[in-house]
Amino acid sequence: MKINYFFRHPRVGHSIHRVFRTLIHELDKSLGIYIYEVPYTGSMPYDVVRNTVFVYKKRDKKAIHHITGHIHDVLLALIGMKTILTVHDLVFLDNVKNPIKRLYKWLFWLYLPIKIADKVVCISNQTKLNVLSKIKTDKLVVIYNAIDPIFKYVEKPFNLKKPIILHIGTGWNKNLGRTIEALSGIPCHLRIIGGLQESQKTLLKKYKIEYSNQCNLTDEAVRDEYRNCDIVNFPSLYEGFGMPVIEGQKTGRVVVTSKIEPLIEVAAGAAAFVNPDDVHSMRKAYLSIIDDEAYRTLLIRKGLENAKRFSAAKIAREYLELYQNLANE
Repeated sequence: MKINYFFRHPRVGHSIHRVFRTLIHELDKSLGIYIYEVPYTGSMPYDVVRNTVFVYKKRDKKAIHHITGHIHDVLLALIGMKTILTVHDLVFLDNVKNPIKRLYKWLFWLYLPIKIADKVVCISNQTKLNVLSKIKTDKLVVIYNAIDPIFKYVEKPFNLKKPIILHIGTGWNKNLGRTIEALSGIPCHLRIIGGLQESQKTLLKKYKIEYSNQCNLTDEAVRDEYRNCDIVNFPSLYEGFGMPVIEGQKTGRVVVTSKIEPLIEVAAGAAAFVNPDDVHSMRKAYLSIIDDEAYRTLLIRKGLENAKRFSAAKIAREYLELYQNLANE
């Protein structure tokens, strides 16, 4: 069986590449796998046309074509081919206020791609429900993201005097501003992964937060950040999945995350849940973790058990079954 994987240009982001690299490593023992990255980063019509032409030239009637995410519109090049689309979230629709742009996104990034694809993989039940709220289809299947096997349990004594709090991401949805405010006066070191805006630096200074910052890390360096921290902080306002929750649990760290879907689904009761709109709720969670050893131990134990649901071998088996069923149709 031959699988053609199509990825967005790597300069747009590496997160989807990371997720599927883990999967592909498990699958390539039994499949003929070919990986393509579209050559253009933009989303203007000219860039979309050129990327679509690129994908069209890779058509193969003997292959299953898997669009891994973000570049949904290139499915127009694959009409008549066996295709799978992975939908990570609908932020491209949920964040658009302009009605004309929203209609364009709905048509070319959701409606037509889903009509063309044979199967559509949603990475959480919440994403599936979100899709179904915008278009009715029976093509959806839920397959979670797989955790990279480089993440393993590493024991670390909890630093009671000055815990290291690892915060992944600095985008609007990652809730760094409220995190900074909630940590005011709590002895800790905030380790921030991602490019900081000047407004965020100003907040860090205002609330006198001890912090350090790093960007553009290798996979191994990201793994080491989890190993070195005491608390993984992921109180997001919006997510399609929430990989840092699982990566933190797999490493054996206490995770703070939002009491919203799909983070409730992903964390499965093995995290300290907070209201991401409420600074007091977040602050209470940090203090509870720092002050209560039994609570920390319970969350770590539950997290290690929960992380088993996302093993690369398990997720690869689910994708392999999907590919085999489609190949036999």
